[in-house]
Amino acid sequence: MTLPPDCKPNRGNERTVSNRGSKERNFPRGTPAWRGEGEDSSRFSETMKISDILGRDMIVPQLLSQTKEGILRELVHALAKGGQRINEGRMIEILLERESLGSTGIGEGVAIPHGKSKEVKEIMAAFGRSLPGMDFQSLDGKPTHLFFLLIAPENSAGTHLKALAQVSRLMKEPTFRKRLLEARTPDDLYALFSEGEEKG
Repeated sequence: MTLPPDCKPNRGNERTVSNRGSKERNFPRGTPAWRGEGEDSSRFSETMKISDILGRDMIVPQLLSQTKEGILRELVHALAKGGQRINEGRMIEILLERESLGSTGIGEGVAIPHGKSKEVKEIMAAFGRSLPGMDFQSLDGKPTHLFFLLIAPENSAGTHLKALAQVSRLMKEPTFRKRLLEARTPDDLYALFSEGEEKG
């Protein structure tokens, strides 16, 4: 499985964090990835857990759409339905803009659509599953079944990368993906994410 480009480290002596609409910022190597300049790291520490940002109400056991935009709409709606105060239309625009730079379908049936918005104050997540799979323009050309959506505050480059890396780490495990596909209810899916973090 290929990590999202956003998660890949540089090979130089500094770690560069890019934030669209602003200049790249360089941090000395060794700076924790979740500590961005001027961002509030209280939400995430070294023990950041996906279960802290993914609520049961933000889980969609069966996504219905067969288009990329439709999948994103269902995931964003799950955020709103779960109590997050967001502009759904604007959020979808942000996600589609990110997709235009390259698909977030990272292969092995997994996609991690993500974006940053000034409208949100803390990172939020939703998870959806398409049992038959759909064409998300994945890097390996195969159907995508598992979708993990991440939305982060605009100035949270480090936190955003930390969350992406955490999700990618879980999703790269074949057994974990298999269990996600076999789970029956939102509670079962939520329990798998919590269990996966404990094992990690």
